[in-house]
Amino acid sequence: MSKILLSVFTLLCLLATAQAADIVMGAARMDSYLPALQGKRVGLVINQTSVVGKTHLLDTLLQRGVQVKAVFAPEHGVRGTADAGEHVKNGIDGKTGVAIISLYGDNKKPSAAQLKDLDILIFDIQDVGARFYTYISTLHYVMDACAEQNKPLIVLDRPNPNGHYVDGPVLDTAFRSFVGMHPIPVVHGMTIGEYAQMINGEKWLNNKVQCNITVISCLNYNHQTSYVLPIKPSPNLPNSTSVYLYPSICFFEGTNHVSLGRGTDKPFQLYGSPDFDKGLPYSFTPRSVEGAKNPPQLNQLCYGYDLSQLSDDSLRRQQFTLKYLLNAYALTKDKSKFFNSFFSKLAGGKLLQQQIEQGLSEKAIRKSWDPALKAFKQTRKKYLLYQE
Repeated sequence: MSKILLSVFTLLCLLATAQAADIVMGAARMDSYLPALQGKRVGLVINQTSVVGKTHLLDTLLQRGVQVKAVFAPEHGVRGTADAGEHVKNGIDGKTGVAIISLYGDNKKPSAAQLKDLDILIFDIQDVGARFYTYISTLHYVMDACAEQNKPLIVLDRPNPNGHYVDGPVLDTAFRSFVGMHPIPVVHGMTIGEYAQMINGEKWLNNKVQCNITVISCLNYNHQTSYVLPIKPSPNLPNSTSVYLYPSICFFEGTNHVSLGRGTDKPFQLYGSPDFDKGLPYSFTPRSVEGAKNPPQLNQLCYGYDLSQLSDDSLRRQQFTLKYLLNAYALTKDKSKFFNSFFSKLAGGKLLQQQIEQGLSEKAIRKSWDPALKAFKQTRKKYLLYQE
């Protein structure tokens, strides 16, 4: 029976992969949004993932005669090379001469002055489906600014590689930050277009205003489609393994001594610490590299685990887990120094840290998420554009 089930799962994976090859991105459906740009002064919220085929959206639109007047850059910048948390600077795109305005650093929300000479904005950024991945926070601020200044926004949708499930603790809004702005779980299971509709529909913008949005949806996509990102969404998510592990591994950003592989060739695919037992199966040393200039545990030999050998199929089935976090906590000798203040922002509240410190099992912790997760899933249904 188990062999039959495995064969069925393999067949479904093959069908999903074949379907993924036929996906048409929102950005590629140019007949659906080019007419709205004719004669308009356009602003783009984009990064290195914003492509039509193999050509950057900025270049594509300029070639089509669209008046692109400004590009707004999120975390990691327009070309995707800035460190996580590194301030992105204003400037000029070297290839096109178009002005670049940073939306990461002190200026996370476009100002009235920055939008004054624009008629319409386009948002086209690849998301990976985790609450603390900051592109959905940038989306919130862009929608908020557009609503205040009465500027229409077109969202060009892209598949969510973690869009096949919903899981994790739901954020307590008392812990709202740029790595968690809304009462959603760690894994929200929505595309960027669906999420934009939720922000509007739940009236999460300032003063409960709503943005005039148009979502250009993907074709030939559903939430079970296995989608491999053709371009790194950020410097430290280089492959599908890192993308699938990201929701689980990112919690190590909220610890004092555990590295998740930044500064190695396997970011978000390793975890370890100089303080762990030297007999653990893997060791690595974080170095200063592009996209991770000053990684945690820089130049220190860390002992831990290499998760890069796990297959993408197994990681899709595993989904979000606390087992790596709980294991690292168990391996830590001085547990009073395990967590830092950032952990509560990632977790969306104080409860998860308290549960771990109390020695609760993953099963017991998960049970505490059930009521809020059930409510979120019901709300989410209202905004889905694609079949589950």
